[in-house]
Amino acid sequence: MLIEIRPHSIDQRRINEVVKILRSGGVVVLPTDSVYCFGCDVMNKKGLERMATLKGLKLNKANFSIVCFDFSSLSEYTKPFEKPVFKALNKALPGPYTFILNASAIIPKMFDSNKKEIGIRIPNNEIILEIAKALGNPLAVTSVHDEDEIMEYTTDPYEIHERFEKQVDAVIDGGISLLEPTTIIDCTTGEIEIVREGAGDSSIF
Repeated sequence: MLIEIRPHSIDQRRINEVVKILRSGGVVVLPTDSVYCFGCDVMNKKGLERMATLKGLKLNKANFSIVCFDFSSLSEYTKPFEKPVFKALNKALPGPYTFILNASAIIPKMFDSNKKEIGIRIPNNEIILEIAKALGNPLAVTSVHDEDEIMEYTTDPYEIHERFEKQVDAVIDGGISLLEPTTIIDCTTGEIEIVREGAGDSSIF
C-alpha cells in the first residue's frame, strides 16, 4: 500500500491510518529528513520482530534507533546525560542526526537484549513527527538500503514501494529523500564524538 502524505498539508486521516497499522504490529516505510526508513511501534514486540526479520536479523542483534516526537519523551528511554550533551541535542534537533546515548532499563526489555546504548532521532520532518505524536510513543527505525547496491540508499518512494510492497504493510510517499543518512554522534561518555559524517552539519558542535 502506498500512502501519499505531504508535509505542508498533512491529512490527519492518513496519519491515523498509519498509526493503526503500527499499533497492529505493522512495518511501514517512512520519510525522514535524510533517507527513508523502515519503522514500527517500539512498544509492539511483533512489529520489532518483523522489522528485524526484514533486515535479516534476530531482534536481540538488531541495532535500531528510535524516533521521538520531542524532547519530553527522551528521559524514559535514556539515562540522564551531561550538560554538554543536552546542549548538543538542543542545538541539533530536530535535524538529520542520530545521537547515541546510554539506554535506560526499558530498552533491553524491548529488544530482548543487553543493549546499553540507544540511537535517538528527532527528524526535521513533519510527517514522521506527526505519526510519532499520534502513536503516543517512539517509533523504532532503521534505514532502507538499496538492494541492488547501485546506490547505498533509494530516494524514490515509488521505487521503494515496488521493491518492498510484499514485505511491509505500507510505504509513505513523502516525496524524494536525500541520498545521505544521518550524522551519528556518540555521547555515551558525556562528550561529543562524531562517528559518521552524514546529512547533518557536524561543524555546529
